[in-house]
Amino acid sequence: MQEPIDDGIVAEETKEVMEQSSGDDTVTSSAKNQQVLDLIYWRDLKKSGIVFGSVLFLLLSLSFNSLISVVAYLSLAVLTVTISFRVYKTVLQAVQKTGEGNPFKPFLESDVEVPRDKVDAFVDHVCEHLSCVAKELRRLFLVADLVDSIKFAVMLWLLTYIGGWFNGLTLVILAFIGLFSLPKVYELHQEKIDNYIDLVNKQVKDVMAKIQAKVPLLKKKTA
Repeated sequence: MQEPIDDGIVAEETKEVMEQSSGDDTVTSSAKNQQVLDLIYWRDLKKSGIVFGSVLFLLLSLSFNSLISVVAYLSLAVLTVTISFRVYKTVLQAVQKTGEGNPFKPFLESDVEVPRDKVDAFVDHVCEHLSCVAKELRRLFLVADLVDSIKFAVMLWLLTYIGGWFNGLTLVILAFIGLFSLPKVYELHQEKIDNYIDLVNKQVKDVMAKIQAKVPLLKKKTA
């Protein structure tokens, strides 16, 4: 006769498994974040150079050609290489009288299924950020704080000029170049840059304080 299972023990074991799984996910996420930081800060010049060059080449190609053309040309280039390699290996096997088969067999047999749990976690992460953005936009557009809404309006006004100078893809290219250059520049000249930022922040705060003093409506509400 089987002994009755203690519900408390089962619950404790389930909790330990969930905590261990959560810990593993946290470690994996931290490792991925560190890999991204290593690329941005050029810890490995070869890897960072390959990623930066390939993505920049793709973005520049999209600026001169349509997305369909770029995808088609890149696919044709990859297909040309794989077909040429397959024909070469087939001829080599015929000459050497070996039966190795398709040289891409290991890749054909590898598992390429996208893990559903990772997709669900990514979707949840995106939804969480979208919710935060939606709440912040609601707060700004419905003037929960007059000063913040005015700042947002000024930013939108500046964006109209930026949009007149650059198109969306150009901004993406500039942002990508900045992503791989500004963090490294800041790391090399952090002290000087921090001094300039503190000086600018001080001046902005002084100006805002003077404006709020002259316009009582712009003063932030205090609890």
